[in-house]
Amino acid sequence: MTTRDTRAAGLAALAGLIADTTRAACLLALLDGRAWTAGELARHAGVAPSTLSEHLGKLVAGGLLAEERQGRHRYVRLADARVAQLLEDLAAQVTPGAPDRPRSLREAGAGSAMARGRTCYDHLAGRLGIAVTDALGALGLLRRDTGFALTDAGLAWFADAGIDLDRAGRRPLARACLDWTERRPHLAGVAGAALCRHALDAGWCVRIGSERAVKVTPTGERALSEALGIPAGSLR
Repeated sequence: MTTRDTRAAGLAALAGLIADTTRAACLLALLDGRAWTAGELARHAGVAPSTLSEHLGKLVAGGLLAEERQGRHRYVRLADARVAQLLEDLAAQVTPGAPDRPRSLREAGAGSAMARGRTCYDHLAGRLGIAVTDALGALGLLRRDTGFALTDAGLAWFADAGIDLDRAGRRPLARACLDWTERRPHLAGVAGAALCRHALDAGWCVRIGSERAVKVTPTGERALSEALGIPAGSLR
């Protein structure tokens, strides 16, 4: 088999792993950046644990998921940031049809919360992510003309804020990630992940519910207003 044939076979195998509704639902759920138990994913996907176990085995064997065991519990998470980037990019290309009508007030509230602010693997998304990205651009901290890139002023801003940027790996420092609710790019990459981690650690944002939704706290409103000039009302 030639190198070209090998790459084609590998791409076909990868597409086959994702091309299943149950496996796709699990992969999208794991974009919250956390490890889930097999039981949690089974309930989320609406399938029996035995069925889910077979699907997880394929995803682990295919290199999309990493598995950890603690006692009798089996945890899985996305293998790495490259897998998350692939899923984000693919999901953003899906053209949504007419949104399903919420079946309850709780479901409607959850959808609104996800659109308002959420994590996209390890960075901020939704209106919150877009607001932060726009503010960084308006202050000259982020260039967006030829892809995303932090300016010298942007690097200094992260350093002054005490937000460490780990540039030891191969992950890009700044990357545009197309937001599937806003249909505009938000900040991803090392800088996006570091900013999200800082926002959660400093109490600027808190996770809400069992999905990826996050809410800006009063402390976060003040901090983001002072640091980036984002009006507090726009984050509610």
